[in-house]
Amino acid sequence: MDTEQAITSDAPALEELVQYIKSCSKFIIAGHKEPDGDCVGSQLSLHSALTRLGKEAVVCSAGPFKRSEIHDYAAQFITFPEFPAYTKADDCKVIIVDCSNIDRTGDIKDYLKQFPCAFIDHHEAARFPPSSPEEPVYVDANSPSCTLIISKLIKALSLKLTEDEAALLLFGLGTDTGFFRYLTNKNADVFDTTAEFVRHGANPKNIFYKINSGKKINSRILLGRMLSRIEPHFDGKLLYSYETLDDFNAFGLESRDSDTLNQLMLLTKGVKVIVIIRQECADYCTVSFRSVEKINVAEIAASFGGGGHKNAAGLTMKGDIPFVKKEVLESFKNIFN
Repeated sequence: MDTEQAITSDAPALEELVQYIKSCSKFIIAGHKEPDGDCVGSQLSLHSALTRLGKEAVVCSAGPFKRSEIHDYAAQFITFPEFPAYTKADDCKVIIVDCSNIDRTGDIKDYLKQFPCAFIDHHEAARFPPSSPEEPVYVDANSPSCTLIISKLIKALSLKLTEDEAALLLFGLGTDTGFFRYLTNKNADVFDTTAEFVRHGANPKNIFYKINSGKKINSRILLGRMLSRIEPHFDGKLLYSYETLDDFNAFGLESRDSDTLNQLMLLTKGVKVIVIIRQECADYCTVSFRSVEKINVAEIAASFGGGGHKNAAGLTMKGDIPFVKKEVLESFKNIFN
């Protein structure tokens, strides 16, 4: 086993996780439903580290793996309704990454609830408290990705990163930072860690193309439709667009290019917030928010039962697009008026 001196700035929280891991031989590593690159990178890099420690570990997800950049990783996951043959009588624990509420794991939540659960997250969402003191919770809302926290944990376990782990960690970091676009002058330490990933074999060029290439022609058509529907509100400080149920049925989840749409809308002159509503079934819509500077869209999302980061959040709401639009825009009146 390769080792290096453990260097952490979050020693108490990391030590709890280390002891949690040392006290058990079998682990289920889970993440939120509809995983993204940060969730997948966190799960798989932690899985690799645990197996190098001699632990028996599996990665589990409710899916779906709808994002093109994570398709190649889907085969490594046990998905609903397939589960490992573990029961609460086994020496088994759960580690949930990139979310701090077990209900966000989707259809696998009831299976996971039979085991002790630890949480590792970087979102600002509230969670149910652990059922016992032995279930550690490590939430760092200042971390731009969950993989950065996983990298600290791997160090705390006295492991040296493998090339595959370094690539997975940078993949997650690149996903959640828009390949460093969302970082500021307060994030010098993130670039220090990125350099460490590169020294251990992660290739930034390859990872950038993995995250951003492979988009289908339909994604360009859908992107054009949604750009053509943009509406300015509050003197142009908020831009709104939408995806209809007909769009969803015609193009599906795989044709979405949310990152490009968010960039083009948010970089428009004078814009502080963008709102995108998508109707995925007759009864419900999903809503995504992005903002710049001091506007905290996580608070808006939380008021509707959603959550996320200060500048990137979302929610699900019952109703059609006109109803959801009216409710959501109303929530921004106190900010812009």
